[in-house]
Amino acid sequence: MNQKEKAFFNWSGGKDSALCLHYILHHPKWDIRFLFTTLNGQNKRVSMHGVSETLLNKQAESIGKPLKKFYFTANLSMEEYNIKMSKILAKTKAEGINYSIFGDIFLEDLRQYREKQLASAGLKGAFPLWGMDTKAVAKEFIKIGFKAIVVSVDSQKLNKSFAGRIYDENFLEDLPDQLDPCGENGEFHTFVYDGPIFQQPINFKKGEIIYKKYPSPDKNHSEQNIGFWFCDLS
Repeated sequence: MNQKEKAFFNWSGGKDSALCLHYILHHPKWDIRFLFTTLNGQNKRVSMHGVSETLLNKQAESIGKPLKKFYFTANLSMEEYNIKMSKILAKTKAEGINYSIFGDIFLEDLRQYREKQLASAGLKGAFPLWGMDTKAVAKEFIKIGFKAIVVSVDSQKLNKSFAGRIYDENFLEDLPDQLDPCGENGEFHTFVYDGPIFQQPINFKKGEIIYKKYPSPDKNHSEQNIGFWFCDLS
């Protein structure tokens, strides 16, 4: 029997992460040593998801894997972020871990960035969902018993009513045709609260829907803010 590859899993708390982890946990090749998440150090929430550290801890406990975290500050530059991440990855490599696993599906530039960052520390990336049809991914997620709630939506692509909805067949049917059913382009993000990877469902309370603006990453349109609707969970 071949020796398993030691790896850590990049965990966002959302549906693509959950389905990817489901595949990995049933694959004989992998030995997942821990989950890894980056959090806003000020509000202790997942960036763009808005999910609290408390709920992430509950997910990890129900999954039965340790959760390691990297806290970043709001004013942290990309260069500083990369330096800090490089130190974390180097330490991980020193622990005998060779792979980092992601739930990305088709964003090529993001994959290249991740692989370059990993390579600098002598690590490799694995992308089990890569190249899959996102409509098929969405339907399988629902079919095998995962349950998720939509926690944030891009206000330029979806209106407020989509925030706080359950991610199910009805949600997929109501999505505009031009939007990706997995929200792979950032149209929306989810929080998974039940499914085959959990020993028990994650209890949470749905709060108010909040609108937040962020500076545009496009320097040519710096005067334009990007708005998101967040469904607060506790």
